[in-house]
Amino acid sequence: MKIEIKNRFTGEIIISGEAKNIKEFLEKNKRANLREADLQGADLQGADLWEANLRKANLRKANLREADLQGADLQGADLWGAKIKITQKDELLKAIGIIISK
Repeated sequence: MKIEIKNRFTGEIIISGEAKNIKEFLEKNKRANLREADLQGADLQGADLWEANLRKANLRKANLREADLQGADLQGADLWGAKIKITQKDELLKAIGIIISK
């Protein structure tokens, strides 16, 4: 399947290629700069997004359950309605730049 990931603001293609699904495509292109990517509604369950640059990305209603977000940059990302597991909350807060002190 041909996959194109576009900039959420300009509509320009950030990266394109072939893969079975969006999850496989992102894992194959781990080093791609996905800043401002439009990934609205993407099924990324279990995806390896370790250290991904997803700053200002549109992840509205994306399925991020069990996705590896360690070291990912999600600052300014739109996560409205995104699905995560409760065990991912600390990882997600860190990725969006929120630090909780005791």
